[in-house]
Amino acid sequence: MPSRHARPDSLRRLLAGGDRRSIARSNEALALLRADPARIADLVNLAEDSDWLVVMRAVDLLDKLAHEHPEWIQPHRKLFIGPLADHPSWEIRLQIARALPLLRWTRAEWQRVTSILLGYARQPQKFVKAWSADSLSQLAADDASLIPVVEALIEDFERSGSPALVSRARQIRHRLRARAACGNPPTTQAAAVNAAPPAATASRPRRLLANGRT
Repeated sequence: MPSRHARPDSLRRLLAGGDRRSIARSNEALALLRADPARIADLVNLAEDSDWLVVMRAVDLLDKLAHEHPEWIQPHRKLFIGPLADHPSWEIRLQIARALPLLRWTRAEWQRVTSILLGYARQPQKFVKAWSADSLSQLAADDASLIPVVEALIEDFERSGSPALVSRARQIRHRLRARAACGNPPTTQAAAVNAAPPAATASRPRRLLANGRT
């Protein structure tokens, strides 16, 4: 059995090589991580690797796992709001934008999360813009102050002339209308942090943690 110190290297080999269009052996790495979630800590370390392709694939896997098992990624959430959020690669910023609304955040972290997404939404790369606005619309379920921001982004997308952005605007607007039709308006940030979710919305996990919780 390989030693603990060899484990990050064995995972790294699966993520190295090729170019930005290649996923290397990411599918094998994902299977290993699903079978042994304890190795996610090794994957988090690879998100700070010197090879940006390894970083890109590591963050992609973290995003995939956050969609499947957000509780596995929750203890490592600060990775997404640290220096990695300013990475020059749009592919890495895209994965961060997708992952942020899947996790739960303290009040201070929430400010950083929304700041990151707002910055991404102003960037020229269309995939990053679209997913950032989409993620902000998800966060707006817990923070009413974000709704005007999201609506302004929707209007910008609708005027952009880009079919991809117009389509995403339509999807986000539909989500907001459906949420309002269900009679489940968002709370303010402070109320969401400090109050327990009411019974009517208990099935939707809160993205804001109570003070002092992790």
